[in-house]
Amino acid sequence: MERRSFLKKLSAMLGAATTFVFAVPVLKFLAPQRLQPQAEKIIIKKSEIPFGAAKEVSFGVTPLIVINRKGKGYIALSRVCTHLGCLVGFNRKDEQLVCPCHAAIFSLEGNVISGPAPTALKRFPLKVEADEIIVG
Repeated sequence: MERRSFLKKLSAMLGAATTFVFAVPVLKFLAPQRLQPQAEKIIIKKSEIPFGAAKEVSFGVTPLIVINRKGKGYIALSRVCTHLGCLVGFNRKDEQLVCPCHAAIFSLEGNVISGPAPTALKRFPLKVEADEIIVG
């Protein structure tokens, strides 16, 4: 093999390897994200959430809050604010959910009270059986 043809082949292989190294991250970025499977259900003991309190849990990859509303039973809501995706927190004193990023305020039913959030928080189905709360 001549030196010139060897150098041509070597530079072609190096170019292909360099292209591959830079192309893989770009293709991963451009490819659609695969959704993580959601949990089928979450079981919480009723004793973990007294009247007027809340418990933060994860439903698959979705952060939820389960609230024991005074006299209105339990509700499971997404903690993801519908404005820009920050996680809302439970304000027990005012009985509201508050987004720390842009001060959106939600009722304990997940409805928008004030702020820039365009829609209500997503609700998740739950049922109460004996001493357990089953979400999902």
